[in-house]
Order: sequence, then C-alpha cells, then structure tokens
Amino acid sequence: MGTGRGMLGAMAVVVVFSGVVQGYLTPLLPELGQRLGIGGVAQNNLYLLSQCAFAVLTPLLSRLGDLYGHRRLLRVALTMVTAGSLLMAVSPTVVTLAVGMVLQGAVVGFFPLLAGILRSRAPERGRTGMSLLVGALLIAVGVGGLVAGALSERHAEAGLWAAVPVAVLALAAGLVLPDSDGEFGGRFHYGAAVLLTIGLVALVLVLAQGGAWGWTSARSLGTGALAVVVFLAWVTVERRAAQPLVSVGMLRDRRLAAVSAHTFCAAFGTIGFLGANALFLGADPAAVGYGMGLGPRSIATVSLAMVVCGFAGSTATPRLARRIGDRAVLVTGGALIGLGFLGMILFHATLPQYVASALVVGLATGVFESITRTLSAEIVPERQTALAVGINELALSLGAAIGAAVIGGLFSAHQLGGHIALSGYVWSWGTCAAVALIGGALALLYGSGATDEPVVPTVAKESLA
Repeated sequence: MGTGRGMLGAMAVVVVFSGVVQGYLTPLLPELGQRLGIGGVAQNNLYLLSQCAFAVLTPLLSRLGDLYGHRRLLRVALTMVTAGSLLMAVSPTVVTLAVGMVLQGAVVGFFPLLAGILRSRAPERGRTGMSLLVGALLIAVGVGGLVAGALSERHAEAGLWAAVPVAVLALAAGLVLPDSDGEFGGRFHYGAAVLLTIGLVALVLVLAQGGAWGWTSARSLGTGALAVVVFLAWVTVERRAAQPLVSVGMLRDRRLAAVSAHTFCAAFGTIGFLGANALFLGADPAAVGYGMGLGPRSIATVSLAMVVCGFAGSTATPRLARRIGDRAVLVTGGALIGLGFLGMILFHATLPQYVASALVVGLATGVFESITRTLSAEIVPERQTALAVGINELALSLGAAIGAAVIGGLFSAHQLGGHIALSGYVWSWGTCAAVALIGGALALLYGSGATDEPVVPTVAKESLA
C-alpha cells in the first residue's frame, strides 16, 4: 500500500473501529442488564474488568509491537477486539460479556501501533495524519453510541451488532497496511511484565472501587500499598535488566514526562466527567432543582456535537502548532478545558449556555488528544515510538479513571434528599477546571528539544498526494 492516502484511509478504518467499540456499549448496558439479569454491581464489575484490560494491555501491546513488528501486533489486537465483539453479539450472557469486554481491551493498542507505522512510513505527514486519526476516533465514539442506541430501541441485544460490520472492515484494513521500516528484535522481559500487570491491576482496582470500599478501609489501603510495593519492585527489576520492558531512562525524559502529565490532567475532566455530564443533562429540574431534563436521544445529540467540535480541534492542531509552537498548544489545550468547566460553573442555568461550555470542552479534547499523541511519538527514538505513545495512552486512561473516581466521591459527599445536590456538580466542575489548569502549567516544562515539525529523513518517501 506504500505511504499514500490509501495507507491513511486504512488507518482511519482501524481507528473508526476503535471509536465504535469505545462508544457503543455504554448506552446498551443498562437495558441489557435488565434483560439478562445483570444488576448494577455486576455491570460495574464488567466496566472494572474492561478498565483492568485497558491498563494492562496498553504497555504490553505497545512494547511487543516495538520488538516484533507494529503491523503484526496490530493484527493480533484487531483479531482480539473482533473476537470479543462477535462473541458478545452472537451469544450475550454475563460470561460472554465479561470475556468480550476483556478482549476488546486490546483496542488500546491500536493508536500506539498505528503511530509506529505512520512515523516509519510517512514521517513527513505524521502530524497531519495523527490529527486526522484522532478526529476520526472522536467522531466514531459519538456515532457508535447513536447507532447502537438506534439498533437497540426494539431489541436491546441488537445494538451489540453495531461493531461487527466495522470489525470486518478493520480486519481487512489491517491486512493491507504496510509494516514499519525499522529493525525489530530484542527480548521481552516477562518478569517485568508480570510485575507491571499486578501493579496496574491493583492501581485500577483501588481507583475504581475505593469509593465503594471506603478510601480509608483496610481493603483500599492494602490494595494501594500493594500497587506501590509492586511498582517499586518493577522499577528495580527494570533498572537491572539488560533489555527492560520499559526503559526507566525514557520515563525520565522531561518532555515525555511533561506530555504524559498534561495528558493525565486533561483526561481527568474531559473524559472523567463524561458520565456526570450525561447525568446533568438528563436531570429533571422540576424534581431536583437543576439540570436540562433531556432524554437519551437529546443527550446523545449533545455528545455528538461535542465530538464534532473535538474533530475540529484535532484537525486544526497541526496548523496551530506551526503558528504558536508545541508548548503553546499544550498550554492552550489546558486553558480551554479550564475555561469550559468554569463556564459550566457560571452558566449552567440554561441549555444554550451549558452546551456552549460543553462544546468548548469538546474542542479542547480534540486539541489535547492530537498534540499529546503526536509529541509522544516524536520525542523518542523510532524503535520506541509505540511504547511512548502507549505510555501516553496509559496516562489518559488513568487520568480518566481517577477523574471519574474523584467526581464520584464529590457526588457522594454532596447528597440532598436522596439525589446529588447542585453543589456536587459545582465542586466537580471546579475540580476539573483546576486540574486542567495544572496540566496547562505542567506543559510549560515541555522545553528544550521540542520542535514545531517532525524530523523528516533526507531520503524522500512517497507522497500522500
């Protein structure tokens, strides 16, 4: 397929599949739970399994791609996600949903592995290509939820088929994509992988369940302590390894650390607040004194408008970076997120004002997801591209998980008459704004060595034209 538009088209198909998978289950699970006898606790456990799979598979698939070939691991990941999607659609039960959602966790490998191929095969188009892929992902998340919701209106299980046709197209795209040009090889450190897996699972467990267990309970403190001890052991093993799973030196890179920290802070609010945003839009003002009283279809429409703004922000990011520089784009993204949440604090009384603030957050989401994925791919040597992008993806996932946990804790602390008090939302909006502004400030650490354009090899590659 070379390095032309066909390659970017095939990558876009893979990314659209990723977006559909990430967007189609959320509107289905409540009704599916009723039909299949899956209670609220069991539904939460399904999400927990999915979060654990995301955290564990992100660094493993990324590192394996750098070692054994990005295209090979992309095909493995595509097969896993397709198998999980098909399993749930053909025979939806508690067990198949659990297995399917774990297999779908391999979707986190798509972006790091695609970034490795894109940087190798078309580095001169890396920024434009990455921004288009991020935009396609955001649109697909919104459209996936709408399509699944429409399919499930008469029969809940029908919505599970939303991902299957796209999976077939994505598998075909994975077959025609070229592999990276770089040399592969090395040893996969299984001991480090086991330690990292245990540490990430413990961390995700305490973040997801800490509110239910009690943050100061023995279970929460013990699980948190286990995560810390295992991570310390992992760092020790990595430092002594001849071929580490994740180079500790790479983690000390100031630019990569600044980008990852910014990603964490930006994801805290933009993704962590998504569920709470739907709750506020659906709240009945006559019953609770706030909210917009929207139905599922109207809420989905607002969500789609947000991802359309995200698409606009993503596609505009390369041009913006050329004008003001990478660091300024990072700072701008954090400032826009903070501005959007501050707008929610000040202007949540009417639908147009609230939606305008939400659209600012959507726009900023596209900006931060595009620039951070681009920079994390460019900062490191080419042989570490997928792993660096994978670290950024992990920062995004953990930021979103911690954001959701903090917001859940604020909601629990602000109850009034059996429902969330408006003060719970105000505190949540304020916290999201503060964390985003911290992320913007941390972006100032992205300094020496940053460039406005990726380095292009002197030997010209085939044009995308």
